[in-house]
Amino acid sequence: MAKNFDMGALARQAQKMQVDLKKLEDDLKDRMLEGKAGGDAVVAYANGIGELMQLKIKPEVVDPDEVEDLEDLVVAAVRQALESAHKMAEEERGRITGGMAGNMGF
Repeated sequence: MAKNFDMGALARQAQKMQVDLKKLEDDLKDRMLEGKAGGDAVVAYANGIGELMQLKIKPEVVDPDEVEDLEDLVVAAVRQALESAHKMAEEERGRITGGMAGNMGF
């Protein structure tokens, strides 16, 4: 081991990273992203940690004879919103960890 290696500094840096990641997770809960399908017929809103928070469906697309089409639009909108949330969260975590978050279970 190198003589100038400061284990305390490394521990402080790791602790700061954990604090920063916790703050980020709290912040991500408050960020909203949206996914749309069918133009704006179905809009899904997810927070930055991938929780579906709200779903808007235009009344004119609700047709009892086409429920499967509406279900497909809902799934597409939700997927888009969640993919955006996961991508944003990954990018934000990478800013804090320098890309190490994937290896640390965050």
